[in-house]
Amino acid sequence: MVTTYKKSERVPSANLNRRVERSRHVVLTTAFELLSESGVASFTVDEVARRSGVAKTTIYRHWPTREALVIDACSRMITEQETPDTGSLEGDVTAILMEIAHLLPTANWSFILPSIVDTAERNPEFAEIHSRIQHGHAAPLREVLQRAVGRGELPADTDVSTIVAALLGPLFYRRWFAREPIGDQFVKEIIKRVLALH
Repeated sequence: MVTTYKKSERVPSANLNRRVERSRHVVLTTAFELLSESGVASFTVDEVARRSGVAKTTIYRHWPTREALVIDACSRMITEQETPDTGSLEGDVTAILMEIAHLLPTANWSFILPSIVDTAERNPEFAEIHSRIQHGHAAPLREVLQRAVGRGELPADTDVSTIVAALLGPLFYRRWFAREPIGDQFVKEIIKRVLALH
């Protein structure tokens, strides 16, 4: 026997799904904002519930542990970045590094990332999410470097990972260790020195 449903009978289910998605969105947005303010160590589900207005029981229904919610919220930091194609390696690298340099002092992920790095030292789940975040940030650089190898701008045996580290390292050092400004001239000097070695 085939069971059929009237259109009106399907509406409550559709409404329920929309409510669930809205609740998840509100919780994840609130969790990400809280992580931006206080990092992983001070993150609590109680505070997420208080700020979002979503009941703790509902939050735990979707994220059974605090860690699961944090990791899901941190996944928002993994975004697809456009890869420029200016026609030259230096132009491509400059476009990518300038964008990162301008984001580092202000973007929410730059406030969260240090606490993820710290937690990742002791928690394999966070180590995995940290690896994915870093891979996402480095992906455009890897692509333009590999493209430059194909064009003959770089030798065929170029160690792309080493160049990525040499280009990104100074920016991250200035942001989180030296806490010095990351000006355009600084970025251009790094690019010139690194590419001159290859």
